[in-house]
Amino acid sequence: MTFVQLIDCRTSRFEEMNRLMDTWVEQTKGKRTATHAVVGKDRSDTSHFVEIVEFPSYEEAMRNSGLPETGRIFEDMVALCEETPTFTDLDVVRDEQLNPATSRQFFERAGRSETDAVFEGFSDDYLEHVPGSPGDVDLEGSRQVYAEWSQAFDLAFRVEDQIAQGDQVCTRWTLAGRHRGDFLGIPATGQNITMTGTTWHRFRDGMICEGWWQYDRAGLLEQLGVLGE
Repeated sequence: MTFVQLIDCRTSRFEEMNRLMDTWVEQTKGKRTATHAVVGKDRSDTSHFVEIVEFPSYEEAMRNSGLPETGRIFEDMVALCEETPTFTDLDVVRDEQLNPATSRQFFERAGRSETDAVFEGFSDDYLEHVPGSPGDVDLEGSRQVYAEWSQAFDLAFRVEDQIAQGDQVCTRWTLAGRHRGDFLGIPATGQNITMTGTTWHRFRDGMICEGWWQYDRAGLLEQLGVLGE
């Protein structure tokens, strides 16, 4: 079970503390078990800071605490604080990453050919960057592209991996389908195809507002018999 530790402290020497944490990160490379750390400053009290540190489990957090470097840094950290920091240990009982879920839902709906619902969650000013396209594609253009693909193939997307960073989500996917309609002037072949690719989605206010697609178009054309092996 994922474990989170909240470290609550007060200091007027945050820049020194920040440099101290940089030192800890450098000294514990290859040994620390923390996977994510966020530091927040209280808007109503600029000397009040809360650090949120994530670990794969409570046991991993304790192993991290047992590192000699962690002990030394903690002593230096206490010296920079107006009072002794407090710690709150939390077992994570719900972890919902909303942007990746929205991206995943797009692929799931596209694979089920839910035409009316596929682009729910997209902003009205959505822009898409597609290989081979002479320019950006807007939301209506993206709908048309999807309609062309869904008419040409029985689509089935499988999400392989997702990575989220800031306001962007990268999804690595595999597409499988049967060529059942005209595609780029190629009549239906009945051929079963697979194609891999990645899509970056950028979010604004919880909505997908931009997308970048990369996929193995040459490999697809080869499966359709257009390109020689």
